[in-house]
Amino acid sequence: MLYLLDANVLIDAAQDYYPLDRVPEFWSWLVRMGAKGQVKVPKGIYEEIMKGNDALKIWLQENEDALLLAEVVFQPLVAEVTKIGYGPSLNDVEIEKIGGDAFLIAYALSDSQHRCVVTLEASRPRRKGANRHIPDVCKDLGIECIGTFDLITRLD
Repeated sequence: MLYLLDANVLIDAAQDYYPLDRVPEFWSWLVRMGAKGQVKVPKGIYEEIMKGNDALKIWLQENEDALLLAEVVFQPLVAEVTKIGYGPSLNDVEIEKIGGDAFLIAYALSDSQHRCVVTLEASRPRRKGANRHIPDVCKDLGIECIGTFDLITRLD
């Protein structure tokens, strides 16, 4: 199984749960899992983190070889995720609000039997359109979606 990380997994870990300078074991473990091909950061998520100016950005740059998913997303899959997961008639503001989420999910959809999305977003099944959360979109598309703690448990 390949676990694809949402930006919030890394950002919240660095800010709240596993600060880079205080819990380096977590970050070393992520790099090892990335080098083994078990954990990856899709390009759009990588670029989102690169917009920052902090230690997480530097860490991700230094570990790009192990963590960056080296493939291009198939654009028709992004369109499918957007249409089925968020709605067929989104405007430009709504598409911008979705951001990299549709790409993250499309990378998982490209091999849904062997890929899983990892996010800290909670399910909010009543939300509609661009306000939908990743776990709900994944569920609709038959993609497994878990949180950080489940990832740690699965990969031990």
